[in-house]
Amino acid sequence: MIVAMAGLPGTGKSSLARELARRTGGVLYDKDTIREFLFPGGLTDFSEAQNDLCTATMFHAAEYLAAGPGSPPVFLDGRTFARRAQVDMLLEALPPDSFDLRVIECVCSEETARARIEGDLGKHVARNRDFALYLEIKRSSEPIAISHLVLDTDGSTLEETVEAALKYLGRRDV
Repeated sequence: MIVAMAGLPGTGKSSLARELARRTGGVLYDKDTIREFLFPGGLTDFSEAQNDLCTATMFHAAEYLAAGPGSPPVFLDGRTFARRAQVDMLLEALPPDSFDLRVIECVCSEETARARIEGDLGKHVARNRDFALYLEIKRSSEPIAISHLVLDTDGSTLEETVEAALKYLGRRDV
């Protein structure tokens, strides 16, 4: 099973992905961590081309793992999937007829996203992650046009959100 985490910055994708990977014995691939590894320090430019390359790397690794016998669930984090082209890239790399592909979209209020992002300033691996980026991505975002689970991380605890996600995935804790 491959699970793509979707949603704007600050909506809780990474927190949920980390906990789901931990509880299911899964593997977590984070685009931001991959970018930091491939393009350390001043080589990181946060361009769309660099993001796409890191995302493609993440998809190739997920494909490799998912094709193996008894593979663990693979969680893909760090891409918002806020534009149709990003979802198309996912579907082309990991077609649902070849993989058990699931999408979980995290949403929350703008106020909550702002508080989370501002609380992470200087700590998040994506150094360009700020509220202006959130607003820019939100302005250009498009609805996800494939079947997926939407989780509102505003009105739920992490535990409640994890439980809802595990139910959707048909999984239990390891």
